[in-house]
Amino acid sequence: MNTDILTPQPVRPRAALPDHVRPEQVRDIDIYALDGIEEGFHEAWKRVQTPDTPPLVWTPLTGGHWVATRGAVIDEVYRHPDRFSSRVIWVPREAGEAYEMVPTKMDPPEHTPYRKAIDKGLNLAQVRKIEGDIRAVAIELIDGFARNGGCDFARDYAGIFPVKVFLALAGLPMDDAPMLNALAKEMTRPSGDTPEEQGRSLQAANKGFFDYVAPIIAARRGGDGTDLITMMVNSEIDGKAMSPDKMLGLVSLLLLGGLDTVVNMLSFMMIYLARHPETVAEMRSDPMKLQRGVEEMFRRFAVVSDARYVVADMEFHGARLKAGDLILLPTALHGLDDSQHVDPMKVDLSRRNVADHSTFAQGPHRCAGMHLARLEVIVTLQEWLKRIPTFAMEQGATPIYHSGIVAAVENVPLVWEPDGS
Repeated sequence: MNTDILTPQPVRPRAALPDHVRPEQVRDIDIYALDGIEEGFHEAWKRVQTPDTPPLVWTPLTGGHWVATRGAVIDEVYRHPDRFSSRVIWVPREAGEAYEMVPTKMDPPEHTPYRKAIDKGLNLAQVRKIEGDIRAVAIELIDGFARNGGCDFARDYAGIFPVKVFLALAGLPMDDAPMLNALAKEMTRPSGDTPEEQGRSLQAANKGFFDYVAPIIAARRGGDGTDLITMMVNSEIDGKAMSPDKMLGLVSLLLLGGLDTVVNMLSFMMIYLARHPETVAEMRSDPMKLQRGVEEMFRRFAVVSDARYVVADMEFHGARLKAGDLILLPTALHGLDDSQHVDPMKVDLSRRNVADHSTFAQGPHRCAGMHLARLEVIVTLQEWLKRIPTFAMEQGATPIYHSGIVAAVENVPLVWEPDGS
């Protein structure tokens, strides 16, 4: 007789159904515990996108909120901050209201000068200047395990490469990475079984970032360094010095963005490539296919699911929205929408409408780090395939997937012949 005792799962609190939501619009979707997540994060979200699913559904979980299920809706919400504000961009609402980083929680025109300050350090021209440094980090890491015939990609590469690149760009020591990674995890996947507990977890992590960056900001104010933080804190906003609270939020946001998103996107990408050697062979056969294929990777492996705040009552894609409602925007569902992409779960290096996705969001909040992210993925693929041209998942490997504001994956054991054949 099987005597195993199953650990009881916590009962997820359910919000009452609002009067303006129709029963047929309700779906049980928990961004932090997606049904079917054990099969894969993107696979779990794709299960939501059935032919009979409305473009907007309402979930009673994580405090109760709308979820956009189609690419066209996600795109439209991102592009119209006048109707869909960034004043609360996290669910549950308690976590979103505790979030204090700027300029992501701002709307234009207040948002605009802060975004210009960020772009000054992360524009394409600036990123291209450090390509050699980025490539050197990738080569050092890959050479460190290429002869071993295997590695845990999530731990040994993805969890180090973009973090090391970004901390160097910010002029911060790599020794601080474990502490910062722990804070980032609590920001994007806050612990707790109730919205209130998740709100407190996020608030504590937000404070942790602020406590960390405060003395760094103080040391770099008035400096002439070329690191990203010095450039940011000495930027003027509307002709005046940036206020101290905005500096805390801006520098903390830079760290959060640089420590979690590319880390996880890289691992999702490599799981797919390890299981699809034909795609790897196609990349190796044509350097241009590899470079063009990077955008296809971003379409296929989006990891962010943030939210927007409904500004006023309105009818929108068949739903009655009320001021104050929140709409979750799972960016994965734009790239995986089969009404916009043929066979969307497949990585097709020749896909023509590959740029039709919201992986970097849209509109005024389009990701400031997208040029750095693209270069990191290109460099990773180029240097990896030079040294490890064929590889696979270790037999019996079961990656561990986590959903949240930023999705994550652990346990990505890859194997190859030590001579690279």
